[in-house]
Amino acid sequence: MAKISDFQEEEDTKKTSSSSPTTVPFSAAFDPSSPLGFLENVFEFLADESDFLEKDTAAAEIEAAGKAAKEKRSRKKKAEAAAQEKRRKAEKAAIEVEREEEKKVVNEEKEEAMEVEKLEEKSGVRAPNRGNGLDLEKYSWTQSLQEVTVNVPVPTGTKARFVVCDIKKNHLKVGLKGLPPIIDGELYQPIKPDDCYWSIEDQNAISILLTKHNQMEWWKAVVKGDPEIDTQKVEPESSKLSDLDPETRQTVEKMMFDQRQKTMGLPTSDEMQKQEILKKFMAEHPEMDFSRAKMA
Repeated sequence: MAKISDFQEEEDTKKTSSSSPTTVPFSAAFDPSSPLGFLENVFEFLADESDFLEKDTAAAEIEAAGKAAKEKRSRKKKAEAAAQEKRRKAEKAAIEVEREEEKKVVNEEKEEAMEVEKLEEKSGVRAPNRGNGLDLEKYSWTQSLQEVTVNVPVPTGTKARFVVCDIKKNHLKVGLKGLPPIIDGELYQPIKPDDCYWSIEDQNAISILLTKHNQMEWWKAVVKGDPEIDTQKVEPESSKLSDLDPETRQTVEKMMFDQRQKTMGLPTSDEMQKQEILKKFMAEHPEMDFSRAKMA
């Protein structure tokens, strides 16, 4: 005999089963060039799988959904544009900060250069250029321990026959025929005239190579009376040391070391050697009083 409660449970189970939603898969390809075709597929699917389009409010709901999607898209675009503008402003601000930093560095370098020029004017000497020489108004020059190279600008198209270049052991005269000499004076140090030569470079400059007689000394100037460089700031190319013979290389390295020591206010190699000799002698003679001893 069936109970009423059993019929009630069976009826509730049927109702629950019929009211639960069923998910139907939908698949369609979207072509950006024809969005309406995709929408037609969507509406066709709705018509086949539901009674949504039969509702009186279907058109209004679809229109509302379209408006909502459009507004959402508009807000997204505005947010993207705002973010892009924010990034643009941030990048612009970063560039301006970087430019200001660069200007600051340039100004500091200019101020340092001006201070160096003032000090050079007071001391009468200048810092050497990259070639360990000097750039002057009428000519420039560079040097190694063995040679001095002088570069004299001349009008473009100048031929060798128009050049006056007289190279002597202690004197140099350079210029153009019919015009006052550009360089005319006693050389800073003697040279080897037979090992010197000059040429026209690119038809706009006279290049003169002078071979030093004393190849163990840096020149302060090409001719006496012209502005001089501070030879303590000379920086010889290390790569060229390997080209020197062992004795010359040792001498050059000693000179470079002594120059660095003097710049830092420290004793030279000779002074250090004398100090070591004195210390050794003091250690060997502890009975002697060296309190008044002075380094010669």
